[in-house]
Amino acid sequence: MKLGIAQLNLTVGDIAGNAAKLLAAANEAHAAGASLLLTPEMSICGYPAEDLVLRRDFTAACAAAVEQLAADAPSDLALIVGYPERSDDGLFNAAALLRNGKIETVYRKHHLPNHSVFDEQRVFDSGDAPCVFACGGVNFGLNICGDIWEPGPAARAMEAGADWLLVPNASPYHLNKERERVAVARSRQLEAGLPILYANMVGGQDELVFDGASFAMNADGDVVAQCPAWQAGLFYVDLVGDTCTGPQHALPGEEAAVYDALVLAVRDYFGKNGFRGAHLGLSGGIDSALTLAIAVDALGADKVHAVMMPSDYTASISVEDSRDMVKRLGVRYSEIAIKPIFDAFVGQLAGEFAGLAADTTEENLQARTRGTLLMALSNKFGSLVLTTGNKSEMAVGYATLYGDMAGGFAVLKDVAKTRVYRLANYRNSLSQVIPQRIIDRPPSAELRPDQTDQDSLPPYEVLDPILAAYVERDLSARDIVALGFDAATVKKVIRLVDLAEYKRRQAAPGPRITPRNFGKDRRYPITSKYRPEGDLP
Repeated sequence: MKLGIAQLNLTVGDIAGNAAKLLAAANEAHAAGASLLLTPEMSICGYPAEDLVLRRDFTAACAAAVEQLAADAPSDLALIVGYPERSDDGLFNAAALLRNGKIETVYRKHHLPNHSVFDEQRVFDSGDAPCVFACGGVNFGLNICGDIWEPGPAARAMEAGADWLLVPNASPYHLNKERERVAVARSRQLEAGLPILYANMVGGQDELVFDGASFAMNADGDVVAQCPAWQAGLFYVDLVGDTCTGPQHALPGEEAAVYDALVLAVRDYFGKNGFRGAHLGLSGGIDSALTLAIAVDALGADKVHAVMMPSDYTASISVEDSRDMVKRLGVRYSEIAIKPIFDAFVGQLAGEFAGLAADTTEENLQARTRGTLLMALSNKFGSLVLTTGNKSEMAVGYATLYGDMAGGFAVLKDVAKTRVYRLANYRNSLSQVIPQRIIDRPPSAELRPDQTDQDSLPPYEVLDPILAAYVERDLSARDIVALGFDAATVKKVIRLVDLAEYKRRQAAPGPRITPRNFGKDRRYPITSKYRPEGDLP
């Protein structure tokens, strides 16, 4: 018995477009001899549709699309399609079995995740009934995504007579997520004794990026088929009893997976929102260099415009390295000096600032001059500005509002500075697009003479582990010091993180690649008197 997995790149709200992809996949799978096709969670409307599902016109359009798909799909194909089901009983995250021109049965998701980036309990009601159907002499049970992360639904499917468990998913990527999924599936297999077919979507949706990497697990808990990561397509498995044969794709290593995630996130954010191209400020530093490489890999060199905006403090090698890199990549490149604009700002403010020494105000004016220029280019040409700041900078507020934070998509928003270097080296292992001198130079904002980041911050090798402990693991100040970090440094870092909350609220969205990003994952008040570092001497 041949089964298909439709690992599709779907778009939230594109009901007609998603339905067309589903119908094309159904026809292709049927032509290939598949008896059943499993598609991702919420495949008719995309995921997460968030508050769109609260609109009755939206759920009505989804229901109509499912009914039409049932009528149009091959009648003898069992097609599993996800959609928001509104009924007299409530509003459900549901999966429908389409067969013989109609909706044959519907499964309602039991466990609604309400943590991390998920808010399903806010919009959906929970189902509690198993769903088992026969196809080709095999009884299939349905669970949806979060159902296999908790005990119960898989066992109920087994008790209702299921031989195999089908699991449509919209499981977003973060570091090592594929290992977590396999471990969770194995725990459900041990609980219920059922082999599992796990289908995941692929593609970028705002800050989330879905990696695909669908798989099949036999009754012994072994992964016996593995679909590729970051690749949309149809993949087939052949069921034989409680096991199957199918594709055997190797999953990418950690840095390759993160890089692929960032590229796909940029490509889909631009493509799905209709942006014509990208502008970014190229400084000669590592962050903007990596952002440029990702943008070119995502969009193509012809869609990317790099702008060097030198000041009196810009080192000559920064300009040289920027010119070198754009030649390697073949992108459009401009140089716009900011000195005349900056001098005009300073001149206009001279009366207000009389008798006051230059400080970060003048540094921020340089960054805001650059931000204004980039946003003007964006307005004039209808292209989006990519910001280039990394997670370490966003964490401690080492960024300028309306300056280097100005833009529409923050490519490195969830990428720590130490990982920026690893990703740059990974990208250069594919082809040498980033000049080595950019990687080797000490990082600097170049907003005052001889400035380096370490004038204001601990070395990134120290800063990033502290940030990971505090931001991603919620460790206390004392716990972080117990890991071996200097107490004064820990206090300083925590204080900087908490003070910068107001900046992060105004930051552009960016792709999530860690288990906890600065977005829906972490919701802290701007106004707060709690001082986590206060328990340190």
